[in-house]
Amino acid sequence: MNSEEILIELRNLSGQDEITKSQLLEILKKYARTITVYDLMRTSQRMRKEGEYLDEDYREQFLEIYIKNFILRITELIALKDYDDTDIDKESFDETFPILERMFEKEELPGFEGDKFPLFYVIISLYVTYITEEPIHHVGSEFPGNLKVEEINGEYFCPVKEKHMDNINATCHYCIAKQNPNI
Repeated sequence: MNSEEILIELRNLSGQDEITKSQLLEILKKYARTITVYDLMRTSQRMRKEGEYLDEDYREQFLEIYIKNFILRITELIALKDYDDTDIDKESFDETFPILERMFEKEELPGFEGDKFPLFYVIISLYVTYITEEPIHHVGSEFPGNLKVEEINGEYFCPVKEKHMDNINATCHYCIAKQNPNI
């Protein structure tokens, strides 16, 4: 299974008038099951390497965010059995495709051969956005400047969302978090 196959399945799903969480989850689980322990280790290693250049104070928080609360959510997704099987926001879902396609284009870059990071990222960002209805960066995720994703009265707020809206590759475009108005 490859990125082209998951994109075809997601596009076919998008062609329906309504999309339920169970329909999307079935596809996400199918591709999550193709991820091996070796893939988990390789992606974790990639994240550690990318974190080498971060400020030492922020590096460990970055690694926890991306390894513990992002990559390891694959096992959570596969095991998920109890959820509210409602319709997802089809308009928002349809708008994800250009971003998803660009994410998978990274597989063709030198150094990404055989790397499943793009698949991880696509699966988890769709999972948290449309199935668990959480922000892509979990509550408490810290950004430089001691800025964090917060939940206030059942709504999610991100300190950097507006800064990334000009980036056509940013998953911020479909993340459910709102820009924190106090920042």
